Amino acid sequence: MVYSTLLAAAYVPSTVAWNPKVAIVMIVCNIIAIAIGKFTIQKPNSGPSLPSPELFGGLGVPALLATTSFGHVLGAGVILGLANAGAL
Repeated sequence: MVYSTLLAAAYVPSTVAWNPKVAIVMIVCNIIAIAIGKFTIQKPNSGPSLPSPELFGGLGVPALLATTSFGHVLGAGVILGLANAGAL
């Protein structure tokens, strides 16, 4: 137990501070996730609709929440990967 705590404290990955490049990467990842969701979700417009559905590709609220959640997971991975590679 103590060894795992010491090991966790010894390795702290470096994270990149927020800047406009990080924001652009997150926005692009969310747009990609919405595009993937639009073509792969079987019933994208089920559930409550959005006030402007054509803005989000005709997705309903549940589909939009699902795709943007996926986009944030994807964006976090891409941002950490790019930061680790030194590109951000």
